[in-house]
Amino acid sequence: MGHLDHAAYGWLTPLLSYVMASIGAALGLRCTVRALAATGRSRRNWLLTAASALGTGIWTMHFVAMLGFSVTGTEIHYNVPLTLLSLVVAMGVVGAGIFAVGYGRDRGRSLVLGGLTTGLGVASMHYLGMAALRLHGTVDYDPLLAGLSVAIAVIAATAALWAALNIRSPAAVAVASLVMGAAVSSMHYTGMAAVGVEVTPSVEALPGATAMQFIFPLAVGLGSYLFLTSAFVALSPAAGARGPAARTGAARPTVRLRPAATPRPRPSG
Repeated sequence: MGHLDHAAYGWLTPLLSYVMASIGAALGLRCTVRALAATGRSRRNWLLTAASALGTGIWTMHFVAMLGFSVTGTEIHYNVPLTLLSLVVAMGVVGAGIFAVGYGRDRGRSLVLGGLTTGLGVASMHYLGMAALRLHGTVDYDPLLAGLSVAIAVIAATAALWAALNIRSPAAVAVASLVMGAAVSSMHYTGMAAVGVEVTPSVEALPGATAMQFIFPLAVGLGSYLFLTSAFVALSPAAGARGPAARTGAARPTVRLRPAATPRPRPSG
């Protein structure tokens, strides 16, 4: 059994992964709040932004944390197509849950369906990302801890969607995002605690790419996307914001003045 280290760089990767999860959660919540206050195409666009932000934040959190994962006796590589597929799954399934809440008529049923779908999407992303691992040996899981990680994902997703439906103030959203970030990080490290690796020493080259060759550049790119999206959301006017004319006062009705009638001359006599 190989020795597993989940924080090879100390607190750096756990802290950065938590920050990424919290930023993704904050963006997802803010965009969902904006979507619920909008209609038509605007609602759809805000929900798409929420799905991409939350999915990207969760995926980035997972793989930033994986930068600190090492196993004694073997290198670790990643299968590129499976890793990219895990990103697509994160955005797609999380998006399905968010759209269920954004367009559902029954808020209670939509919340349950959305929380379950989003939570299972987060868990699927995690274990699909773990399936992308390539190392000299075999990976197995403690079923109890793996099941617990899935339960944490569903509970965290349901709580996040409940916050999107019921919380409006930016300060409350910020607190909810920090809690969501902690929940997603807890899900990840609970899932990682379920991992066991039986190392088989070998001199053969591993297929796939190393974390620094592939994961690190992609995580930096997606992290940049999150920060740019944060700026966009912060600068975008909220729904119902008053336009320039409204801020200067109500528009006055246009009054048309008719020219005065010219008096007719009186007949003499």
